[in-house]
This record gives sequence, structure tokens and C-alpha cells, in this order.
Amino acid sequence: MVKTVGQTIAQRAASFLKDWTLPRQFAGGDVMGAAARSTTSAELRPRLEQADRVGTSVCPYCAVGCGQLIYAKNGRPIHIEGDPRSPINQGTLCPKGSGTLGMLLSPERVTSVLYRAPHATEWEERPLAWAMERIAQLTKRSRDDTFAERLPDGRLVNQTIGLGSLGGATMDNEENYLIKKLFGGGLGMVNIENQARI
Repeated sequence: MVKTVGQTIAQRAASFLKDWTLPRQFAGGDVMGAAARSTTSAELRPRLEQADRVGTSVCPYCAVGCGQLIYAKNGRPIHIEGDPRSPINQGTLCPKGSGTLGMLLSPERVTSVLYRAPHATEWEERPLAWAMERIAQLTKRSRDDTFAERLPDGRLVNQTIGLGSLGGATMDNEENYLIKKLFGGGLGMVNIENQARI
């Protein structure tokens, strides 16, 4: 029994040494080719082969707007990399952009509407439709309470200073144009700003 175990350990050690790439690389083999290959590395396959869908997106972190490719399997993202077709990042991502998958799949990520009533200490889940309706009602109430059609000297202004907008840095020109039209022209907001300028 001891002899068999000893042979097994010896066989395992010999197999390990034979498959270990470091001695072959030190011996002057092709350090990036055959000398670097092992049984384990030969069996490795890229995660991208498992994907059944590939979608495009824009990195959510800053104003640069790097293009991303999102690989998914069974409707769940498995890998994110830079989109080589993007003229902005040409397939590269910074460390924050490279960490998008971790942010997307984090168990700490909030994926539902949370509401904390005034003076409450606990958050409660609410439906998205409820949240959108509440935002609309509060926006209208704030606008109506602070809307000024004319200044004291009689000049027409049609504005409210009770509301403001702070846009995100990843918004493009078209989105900012629409925000300015809706918030400025439609609601009369004076305080419209964008994170990219702050």
C-alpha cells in the first residue's frame, strides 16, 4: 500500500515537472509559444465562446462615452470589453470601464425602487409606476408653487426657480438639447446644468 502511494506521488511529481512550463522556459524554449503551454492552459477556453448574444453599450462612468461590447449567456452578462468599432476608445477601456461587469452583477446593486417616507428610518420597495407618478406630481406641485409669469417690473419671464436639473456626463448633445427644450422651454426651469461642466 505504501509503495503504491509512493509511486502515485512520484508519478504525480514527474507529471507536474514534465508539465511545468518554467523549466522549459529557462531552458531557452519559445517562452511565448510551446514552452509556455501546459495541459491546463491547453484546456482553457475564452468566456466569449460561451456567449449566445453580443450587445453594444456605452460605459456609464464618465463623459468620454466609450463603446462597450456586452457578451451574454442565457440573458445574463458574462463579459464586457471595449468595442473596437468605437472611434472614441477603439476597443480599449480604462480601469473603471473594465469593472463595469462587476458593477452590473454586484449583489449590492439596487434594482428596484426604494422609498423612505419623511421622518421614516426604513426604506420600502415601491413599483416603478408609483415612483414615476410621484415624481411627476411633485414636479408639477413645485413648479406651480414657484412659477413666475412676470417679474415685478412687468417683464414676461415664465420661469420657476423651484426646480433644477443636473444632467449626467454621459449624455450626448441630442439628449441635452431635449432636456433644455423640455425643462427650460416646457417647465420654465432656470437652473439647468450638466455634470460635465462642473
